[in-house]
Amino acid sequence: MSKTILIVGASRGIGLGLAREFKSRGWDVIATERSTSDELHALDDVRIETMDVTKSETFEGFDTKVDAVIVNAGITGAKHQSAVEATADEVAEVMMTNAFGPVHLAKTVLPHISDGGTLAFMTSLMGSIEDSSGGFELYRTSKAALNMLAKGVSEQDAGPRAIATLALHPGWVQTDMGGPNAKITVDESVKGLADVVEGAAGKSGFRYVDYTGKDLPY
Repeated sequence: MSKTILIVGASRGIGLGLAREFKSRGWDVIATERSTSDELHALDDVRIETMDVTKSETFEGFDTKVDAVIVNAGITGAKHQSAVEATADEVAEVMMTNAFGPVHLAKTVLPHISDGGTLAFMTSLMGSIEDSSGGFELYRTSKAALNMLAKGVSEQDAGPRAIATLALHPGWVQTDMGGPNAKITVDESVKGLADVVEGAAGKSGFRYVDYTGKDLPY
């Protein structure tokens, strides 16, 4: 019997790569976009939904039973990335898109994840406080917040149902966000991420890991 995965934010880059990878592994894939993506719609036999993590009305009606969810939404934030220059609107945008919106969506769809399933959030090593070298203050703070919120979801909501909760660092990937000088390709990243997600099934608790399965410092 095939398994079903919901991939939120699959219109391009890592999310699109994950949709392709899980489909190639025999999963039934539900992929979401904020606006129409020709590349996503070109995939065969993939169910496509419109969702925006900052607009709860786009995901509150989701009612399909799934075995795994990957919430891949994220933005870099204001170009200056400065805590000194940041406006209230800039802080709100990056925090809602990268942290609070993804967790709101996750808590909404959590009842539809099978017991023993997997809930994964796409974070970054840049959200690690121990590893931080400074800079990129808006982005780093939003990802650190996501890690904190994801841990809370694991403790209060997912853990009692043996649902594994993952905060995933995809590596420095050659995407629009990562840039052409990034160290790894989308294919390399998504193959590793898919291995980690599949390997987490049936294992409750929270892990902050990279695409190779390596645990990362908080």
